[in-house]
Amino acid sequence: MRTLFVGDVHGCAAELRELIAAAQADRVVLVGDLFTKGPDPVGVWQAVRSSSASAVLGNHDARLLQCLRGEREDDRHARSVVERLDAGALGWREWLMSLPVFRRVAGMTVVHAGLHPSGDLERTSRRMALSMRRWPERSDAPLWHSLYRGSRRVVFGHDARRGLVRVERDGVPWVIGLDTGCVYGGALSGWLAEEDRLLQVAAKAVYRPVKARRVVRRD
Repeated sequence: MRTLFVGDVHGCAAELRELIAAAQADRVVLVGDLFTKGPDPVGVWQAVRSSSASAVLGNHDARLLQCLRGEREDDRHARSVVERLDAGALGWREWLMSLPVFRRVAGMTVVHAGLHPSGDLERTSRRMALSMRRWPERSDAPLWHSLYRGSRRVVFGHDARRGLVRVERDGVPWVIGLDTGCVYGGALSGWLAEEDRLLQVAAKAVYRPVKARRVVRRD
């Protein structure tokens, strides 16, 4: 059994298809943030269906669910993505609604953003699973994966600014981060777990320019 874990796709369907074809894996697992920001959400859904991929929910996927419930009427981008998917992606709603925030695959925990450093899923809130980068959740705190002491290996995404993350324990890859910012002109990254092999497909374009980080001066 060969398992391909894939970083944040964000609508980059061409890159996803190329990555899946190159890996020739038996199963494909996506770490969330599937349809928004990029050029081809319908193509992403088609790739998901054709590869029988599984996934966990990402924070942008959760926004689409909120949009479906009528909770984000002011989110024009989310509404646009929903409209495009509804027009050309039969079954996507039910599939997205079924996604968990954690998934255990090949002896690893898959989560979009982060876990409580203990690795205890019961101590990891939905908000942490979808959007956490640091622990405790404040801007000057350490990155959560630098503190991780859980007994199960972890694959995650969500942090394109950080890029690839690899934390080893006794020479074994213990925490793997795969968000390499394809939608921002980076690459779509996949990890073949059983072979401990990284695959990358360069972005075909800069689909979403990176916004400059706002600096707040404190005098």
